[in-house]
Amino acid sequence: MPNFFIDNPDIQFHFTNIDLKEVVSLMEDDYEQSKEFNYAPINYEDAQENYRKVLEVTGDIAGNYVAPRSAGIDHDGATFSEGKVTYAEGTQHNMHELSQTDLMGLILPRKYGGLNFPFVYYMMSVEVMARADASLMNIFGLQDIGDTIRKFGNEDQRLEFLPKMATGEHTGAMVLTEPDAGSDLQAVKMHAYQNDQGQWLLRGVKRFITNGNAQVLLVLARSEAGTKDGRGLSLFVCNGGPTVVIRRIENKLGIHGSPTCEMQFNDTPAQLVGVRRYGLIKYVLDLMFRARMGVSGQALGISQAAYEEALKYARARRQFGKAIAEIPMVSNMLIDMRVMLESNRSLFYSVAKWVDEKERIDDQIEKLKAEGKSTVEETARLKQLTKIANLLTPITKYTLTESANKITYDALQIHGGTGYMKEFRVEQLARDARITNIYEGTSQLQIVAAAGGTINDVLGYHFDECETKVYKGGLTKLSDHLKEIRQLFLQSLKYVVEKKDIGFQEVASIDLVQMYSYLYIGYLLLAEAEIEPRKVFIANRYIVHSLANARKNSEAIRSELFGDLLHADKILQ
Repeated sequence: MPNFFIDNPDIQFHFTNIDLKEVVSLMEDDYEQSKEFNYAPINYEDAQENYRKVLEVTGDIAGNYVAPRSAGIDHDGATFSEGKVTYAEGTQHNMHELSQTDLMGLILPRKYGGLNFPFVYYMMSVEVMARADASLMNIFGLQDIGDTIRKFGNEDQRLEFLPKMATGEHTGAMVLTEPDAGSDLQAVKMHAYQNDQGQWLLRGVKRFITNGNAQVLLVLARSEAGTKDGRGLSLFVCNGGPTVVIRRIENKLGIHGSPTCEMQFNDTPAQLVGVRRYGLIKYVLDLMFRARMGVSGQALGISQAAYEEALKYARARRQFGKAIAEIPMVSNMLIDMRVMLESNRSLFYSVAKWVDEKERIDDQIEKLKAEGKSTVEETARLKQLTKIANLLTPITKYTLTESANKITYDALQIHGGTGYMKEFRVEQLARDARITNIYEGTSQLQIVAAAGGTINDVLGYHFDECETKVYKGGLTKLSDHLKEIRQLFLQSLKYVVEKKDIGFQEVASIDLVQMYSYLYIGYLLLAEAEIEPRKVFIANRYIVHSLANARKNSEAIRSELFGDLLHADKILQ
């Protein structure tokens, strides 16, 4: 029987080798929670064993129940009739099983019925679930709605909304996008106002809302009359009900099991989350960190599924007297897919750890403030962690979602004409992958988000440290390749900065960001190759290819190959 956690040796590698001692200790209040909850861990080893058991249950459900239902869910889809959204029958069964095993409250504190999981292991569950059914992950992965209420809501709101989310009785939705406010959320117009009794009410239309039929809605709305930018927006929480009308669900290319709704709010009673004006500039930005990582995990799960399908088909399909996996062009595609998958997974879980550390220090600061203690040291550390997360989160989403499209495209190609037929799962995976580099910020916006940290060389100190390390055996040559990539990056960066041309800097940013990602991922793989011989091949192939690509990136910048883009408005006339 398949288990999507146990049968993936690369996930096992990361689970074993990620060091979360500090993160878990902070989450467990130095293991004091075990005195209040008899199922809470008493030390780090106990915590790791608990996490593993839960992930094994997740892998079992994903492999043996969710995955077999995926094709039926894709065929049936969520439906809409007389203002009501109904999940596909398979999705309903999946949600019931997830609720029965307490997996819908993975990241919520125990006092509200959750399992108090670190972000890293939550992301492992997201990858595993997305491999089984990407559309289910869109509902399962909205546990971050509850986490946002935990962090920024008051205790009454936590007690009202979180327990039913933890049991799976209620699901959540992130209600941000409007017809004229997609990626540019500063343009949100939904009106939030108070009546004579001080009750907040919401009025307006939202579009492209994943799981908009949920019971718990986090809504971004304009609370400050006369404002037109992000400083006039606040965050609200409300229940779906008679004043929230689902006007339609979208007929989409993929992820059919996940309803995407157009919603109309007709003076809907709501509660302010946190303080006014911080809706976009603090609360939604925090939520987007996690949402973008969630979509990255979704892309990784889809990629794993596509690779498995391609490998299985290539070994079984015979042409010219042999399995097509033995044809060099096909085997090269499979190897590239494997290297891309494992390098992406290294990036993903490394960045998930950075996010975990950032959020735990943020929680620690709030705790120290409440106790009247100094937070100087923690605040300085939080500032540095935030810079790193601000850089690496968009790089992760860009890298993993673009890769998912490449891997599923190649997987379908390996299947040949049969892959184009709905009888084969790879066709669905290719359609499901396509949304990942669009929603929660397109790939182009991820480059924009990462450009500042790249140009400021936020990880320069880290690369300095890596360059001083002596690597064993054949890894020395790979280390030299990374040093060359860094020199290419620094020379290109100097060239761009010295031009003092903002337009040129903007069009050069994609090449700079890509070179920066080669360095970060390359050093991750080198470190892994030091402890796991299987990783030497992955590191070698990734770094050698990255060096060739970095030379192209550098040449594109220095030759001003893209100079025409500075005059695109005239060229396109």
